[in-house]
Amino acid sequence: MAKGSCMSKSLAVGIGVLTVSSVSGLVLMAVMYQIQIEKFPPVSPPTPTKPGIPTGPPTLRLPDYLIPESYKVFFQPYLYAAINNNYTNQSFVFTGNSTVRVKSMAVSETIYLHVHDLNVTTVEVTKSDSNEKLSVKGYTIFQNETNFLKIELATKISGNGTYYDIFTKFEGELLENLAGFYVSWYTKKIKAEEEEEEDQERLLATSLLQPTDARKVFPCFDEPALKAVFDITIIHRPGTIALSNEIGGAHKIEIDGEEWIVTAFEETPIMSTYLLAFTVSDFTYKSKPSSTNINIHARKDAIDAGHADYAIELTEKILKYYEEIFDLKYPLKKIDQIALPDISGGAMENWGFISYQESGLLYDKESGSTFDQELVATMIAHELAHQWFGNLVTMRWWNDLWLNEGFATYMSYIGVENVGWDLRDLIVLREIQTAFQVDSLNSSHPLSLQENYIQTSTEIIDLFDDITYRKGAAVLRMLATFITEDAFMKGIKTYLNKFQYKNTVYKDLWSCLREETKENVEAFMSTWIEQVGYPVITIITQTGETSQEQFLLKQTGGHDIPWQVDIRYIKATDSGVKNDLLRVKGPVRRPHFELKDKDEWLLANVNCTGFFRVNYDEENWNKLRMQLERNHHVIPLINRGQLIDDAFNVARGHRLNITIALSLTKYLINDTEYIPWESALKNLDHLILMFDRSEVYGPIMKYLRKLITPLYEHFENSTINGTIPEKHTDQYNQVNAISVACSNGLPECIDNAKNLFKDYRNGTNNIHPNLRRAIYCSAIASGDEYDWEFAWKEYQRATVTTEKDKLRYALSCTKEIWLLNRYLQYTLDPSKIRKMDLVSTINYIAKNVAGQPLAWDFVRGHWSYLTQEYGVGVISLGSLLDAVTKRFSTDVELEELKQFQREQEEADQALAARALEQVIERTEANIKWVKENKQIVKEWFMGEL
Repeated sequence: MAKGSCMSKSLAVGIGVLTVSSVSGLVLMAVMYQIQIEKFPPVSPPTPTKPGIPTGPPTLRLPDYLIPESYKVFFQPYLYAAINNNYTNQSFVFTGNSTVRVKSMAVSETIYLHVHDLNVTTVEVTKSDSNEKLSVKGYTIFQNETNFLKIELATKISGNGTYYDIFTKFEGELLENLAGFYVSWYTKKIKAEEEEEEDQERLLATSLLQPTDARKVFPCFDEPALKAVFDITIIHRPGTIALSNEIGGAHKIEIDGEEWIVTAFEETPIMSTYLLAFTVSDFTYKSKPSSTNINIHARKDAIDAGHADYAIELTEKILKYYEEIFDLKYPLKKIDQIALPDISGGAMENWGFISYQESGLLYDKESGSTFDQELVATMIAHELAHQWFGNLVTMRWWNDLWLNEGFATYMSYIGVENVGWDLRDLIVLREIQTAFQVDSLNSSHPLSLQENYIQTSTEIIDLFDDITYRKGAAVLRMLATFITEDAFMKGIKTYLNKFQYKNTVYKDLWSCLREETKENVEAFMSTWIEQVGYPVITIITQTGETSQEQFLLKQTGGHDIPWQVDIRYIKATDSGVKNDLLRVKGPVRRPHFELKDKDEWLLANVNCTGFFRVNYDEENWNKLRMQLERNHHVIPLINRGQLIDDAFNVARGHRLNITIALSLTKYLINDTEYIPWESALKNLDHLILMFDRSEVYGPIMKYLRKLITPLYEHFENSTINGTIPEKHTDQYNQVNAISVACSNGLPECIDNAKNLFKDYRNGTNNIHPNLRRAIYCSAIASGDEYDWEFAWKEYQRATVTTEKDKLRYALSCTKEIWLLNRYLQYTLDPSKIRKMDLVSTINYIAKNVAGQPLAWDFVRGHWSYLTQEYGVGVISLGSLLDAVTKRFSTDVELEELKQFQREQEEADQALAARALEQVIERTEANIKWVKENKQIVKEWFMGEL
């Protein structure tokens, strides 16, 4: 909360609880009476059983004899959107009740639901057809990983499909941990008495229930396969509107002399609990009527400024496009999208009511970059794809989460292409190369695990990672190439039509694809889905011998199951692309891979359609290098990036001399394309991470300065003039040129950044929005504390999230230790750094060589606080550990990691356990590689100066 806006939250909550608890029972009864939906007469609730850790079922999953069919749920958040002078009226409590109708398939005297962090005050069980009330002996909330609410009955419920209604009343707290039903805040400009605008704080209540947080809001069957329909009613304060998945109607009522608004929503389609959503705020909206009503909700000043205009136009186009290619109409009457001040993760695909970070939905034409605009497009395309893949057809259990996230990631590239963004090739940089890094570790995981391997909420959250999203997208792209994209989309249509409103496992998708293509899709894809990792294909071009082996940075033996590998290749003398299917492990004679002409070369995995790396004999690597230096246009664009990425990583895996990879970068002095440059810079950045604290860094910096100078000069005039290239990938490479040239000491780059920033400080910001992040960072890195303080004030003053994000990144670029330490402390204060920005801000600081040890010490020192105060989030803790340990390459740092792991085990904390295993393994690989290659790397760079 911003200082001075209200009393401390803990005090407000305390007062609110006292106030609410005294009237909540009367309030709820009055509401139910007035809107004539309270089915049962008021009765005195039984005394709740104290939470305990009783002996329960031997599994963490709900028993399968109760099938939920419908919920009728009432929520009443007591939050005021505006902060009144009478602070004692403010409360962060919500109350409610729920009736879930279930079908009983077995005789039992116990009922299990999910509940977490709720105070359940009433439990009643009634036979649906007769209204006969069953005697409840008691109920217990399990305070362990099951999160079970166990209801014990005096008489047994029947089986054979008998229906029962389970009624509960409950109370909860609106916390700030970005999970469940939580509270957020923003600043609103209002007219003061003197007609001058002033900032006032506003509060809102919103939800994020994925993956297992619906149970924090109401007692429910919180598993994705236990779908039901939901009838939601929200009672909220005047001056606010309530939103949920379906269309709602509002009317006023009076309770104990106070005015309230009741918004009752239409019944949802049958859906999973994690896709529910609700928000109470004083936001306004922009609407576009069409066959599906489209609404964008946000702060009033953002809507009035036109920041939602781009998103609403884009949504209509992408939604219609998806309806056409899926051959299935979007099933709800409306689609609301809301730009929230705080949300964990970039967005959430709630059915009919999608939540975004502001930067993922709002676009300001005046201060936004084309990259900001692209982000809005890709985020919307991703979340709209989920309305079919995930919402309409849902994975049966979280072990197949990749079916949701991998498909939405893959489809986002196709969706944005339809609205004018040609990003298809960038999937190689953003998804495939990133997934390769994680999947080259023994501590990676298969795309699909066995159901019983994924039980707890922590294990589920661990699956929201680069394997699920990025590798999932990569293997779907590979499959679409293998069977053709047309056949792939035909199979998708069959899959969606056949399983709509149902749950699936991934083999259901293979069956539908086989129906359309007659290809044995399961045989081709099974190892890619069920095995961890990916192969490196080694081709000896003198003999044509080809082999495959699991690629690991830290080799421990690998497995014996070969992947089905579709090797698409060309030779220097080929007129087109050919393909060959490699099915076996170990050396295999492939005569058509043999090169008989001494000047001929072979290039495999054309356009990087396969999820594997390629290694060649040294002679072929040298021929490919010479071809790049002679005429790089002969090599396909994607493969110019792929060759560099494969060579560096095969060298990291001890299968290739690092000097061959380094030599491939020399040709870039003549290439201005983004994909090969970005591939090279990412891999050279790894060398910088390994050596920027040693004497090797000087030669690396000088080489990079020499290599980048022609690229910087290529873009220099447009940078000074504040213009950008026409081609989108050239715009990315213009930013690369500035960032690398300035960070490696090119004088004209640094002078230009300083001059532009000086003009900014003097009141004229002529820096193009595309270039601001890079220019701000360079100026602050080479500037003083006054530059930092100026940027901090500009960050606090900025009202557009995308501009705040550019400044927030730039503040991490200073070399002053004391400023970086102060900045780290700011992350603990949500009035300075929003909670959703905490992880990325620490990650930015850790990227700075001066900030990395500070960030690591900060994370270790505040780990308990971060996990308790901020919640586990979805992927945040894993990305935090990954970022603050990227430079680790010494025995001391490895021991610090292992000690941290021991401390977590002793504290019985399993949070981000897989991520911790991965960074430990990566550090071990780094240590070995640095010891073997430090001198070789130093000598190569010295030889190029």
